[in-house]
Amino acid sequence: MTVSETAADGRSLEETLERLVADVPDFPEPGVGFKDITPLLADHAGFTQVVEALAAPGRDADGNVTVTKVLGMESRGFILGAPAALHLGVGFVPVRKAGKLPRETHAVSYSLEYGEATLEIHTDAVAPGERVLVIDDVLATGGTAAATIELVERCGGVVAGVSVLLELGFLDPRSKLPGTQVHSLLVS
Repeated sequence: MTVSETAADGRSLEETLERLVADVPDFPEPGVGFKDITPLLADHAGFTQVVEALAAPGRDADGNVTVTKVLGMESRGFILGAPAALHLGVGFVPVRKAGKLPRETHAVSYSLEYGEATLEIHTDAVAPGERVLVIDDVLATGGTAAATIELVERCGGVVAGVSVLLELGFLDPRSKLPGTQVHSLLVS
């Protein structure tokens, strides 16, 4: 799906995002601009349109599903990734913060602008050779996506692409994702 395609209500994806993603200045701290997706989540037509667009990289040009799972990163990646997995007819795998998964995990630590974080995945969540689509709300520095790709590779899987609602292009996140297909619905 491209931004020129329309939803059931006749709006383009670009119009939907402009209408339903709210800019909140100075949140969570002064000088930071926050993108609030809760109005989008509350709008059935808009949410459906975004889920279909995020899932699109999981299909080939003929519409055939090319992935076996969708992975979503904690926590907004769960909100967007789970319905995308349902749309594609594949399973969903949560990538969690450290200590949240009950069984044996792979873990990857990575740097943030303000410290360090660790993500985990169950060791059996992705089978060797499985192709997965990674979905999240925002691609900022690329660190979270790069860590998730490393987790998939530790399981023996292959990342078919990363699909995000919003890419902060000015932070150059793609530089941390060389060779990865990145699909962004909105770039700022």
